[in-house]
Amino acid sequence: MDIFASRITTMINLVLFGKPGAGKGTQAAFLKEHFGLFHISTGDLFRHHIKNGTPLGKMAQSYMDKGDLVPDQVTIDMLENAVDENPEAKGFIFDGFPRTTAQAEALDTFLATKEMTITGTIALEAPDEMLIERLLERGKDSGRADDQDTEKIKNRFEEYSTKTAPLRAYYQGQNKFYQIDGVGDITAITQRLITCIQGLL
Repeated sequence: MDIFASRITTMINLVLFGKPGAGKGTQAAFLKEHFGLFHISTGDLFRHHIKNGTPLGKMAQSYMDKGDLVPDQVTIDMLENAVDENPEAKGFIFDGFPRTTAQAEALDTFLATKEMTITGTIALEAPDEMLIERLLERGKDSGRADDQDTEKIKNRFEEYSTKTAPLRAYYQGQNKFYQIDGVGDITAITQRLITCIQGLL
């Protein structure tokens, strides 16, 4: 087996999907530890670059200041920095990106330049009623206005479903899309994820 093929088959690169409240952040932390992965949250990346005034952060801010969407390439460049800065990682968890089919294609292209590929795309699923309950409970502590209004939460769910539908089709076309039951004890959900991921290796 050549080096290129070896790297692709030994690294674990995951895309995590899930509606707000589905537990992506909690589960990403467990998977990160269990498999030796590096968790890349796009939101955290943006905050880091903007707060530290990096060239990419300034570029992103310039678009945001004009009310424009930040181009996908800026996000990809941030992801590339994160990947390059963590050469010891056994793989990566991509959280918050991609959000569109174009972004998924851009991510595939970027990973190919690193001799990497997406291992699997995993969606944590739970009934809307349960997620609303979780978010309203979280809102009592977080203080986030969008976690305290049922209608705003439902709008976020609708936006998620609309945006991720094409992504589901994209990854299903690659036989890389998996749904995991996100209901129940946190440890049980983690075990479901671990079993799924181990089946991909």
